[in-house]
Amino acid sequence: MPENHGGDARQTGGRRTARLLLRQPMAADLDFVTRLFARAELVAHRPDPTPDTAQQSADRLLRDIGHWREHGFGRWTIEAGGEPIGFGGVTVSQAFDGLNLSYHLRPESWGQGFATELIREALSLAFGDLDARRVIGLVRTANVASRRALEKNGFRFEREVMLHDAPTNLYVLESAGLV
Repeated sequence: MPENHGGDARQTGGRRTARLLLRQPMAADLDFVTRLFARAELVAHRPDPTPDTAQQSADRLLRDIGHWREHGFGRWTIEAGGEPIGFGGVTVSQAFDGLNLSYHLRPESWGQGFATELIREALSLAFGDLDARRVIGLVRTANVASRRALEKNGFRFEREVMLHDAPTNLYVLESAGLV
């Protein structure tokens, strides 16, 4: 896994990998979040593939900021080359057992290994600093790239679940399975 150059995430909120800066989201990220989730290709695998409104994006960002306040960790703003390229990390799951790994990268960043780099650092945080025993990933069947990224990082398919009234694959990685 990439080395954590950013120190304890609970203290700094940020981490670095070879190519990414992972930092706490902030209000100044709103324009980027709004542009990101307005992209049709980014929301294509959701049950309702309608791009988010500006208000929905603001609500999403406020939830991410609030998760950090409440838990001391959460989804990071992902930067590469000094500019934001997405959001991702682990959050407390309200519906399933385990921390929930999720990420969204701008389409220009797809296929460059950024998802794998983010996943590895998120798992380092989850199983290291946070001492989690289980991390889940929820992915639609049609989202082949995300399924492959999870599988590449050791996740296994557990079962199909209903999420937002749509069938969704639940992938799992447990600390007991790590060597």
